[in-house]
Amino acid sequence: MPQVKIHGLRRAVEPIRQTLSDTIHSCIVEHFKIPATKRFHRFILLEKEDFIYPASRSEYYLIIEILMMEGRSEATKKELIKSLFANIAEQVGIANEDVEVLLLESPASHWGFRGKTGDEINLNYSVEV
Repeated sequence: MPQVKIHGLRRAVEPIRQTLSDTIHSCIVEHFKIPATKRFHRFILLEKEDFIYPASRSEYYLIIEILMMEGRSEATKKELIKSLFANIAEQVGIANEDVEVLLLESPASHWGFRGKTGDEINLNYSVEV
């Protein structure tokens, strides 16, 4: 159940929020082989004065952080990143130059949900893809 945080300018992201969420989720489902019901997205929408970024980026500049348990192969992670760039450009219309993706991994024992730690839970999908 990767947790996704999307940072961007409120005025730019609000009109495309659902399409962006759908696009990101479809990439994660495809490459991480998780059930489609496991969508955990948080939009952190900022006012212009609260989001400082280089002048070479447009108002559609996004930072996408994906927090996840360790176990996925380097190839799978790279495929996901490339898929995010391609699909966000195609389906949402945001240029690759305006998207940054960060994958953050931690051991399953560092996760807690449903009253247990991640290494104690029987998931209905594998993180080893």
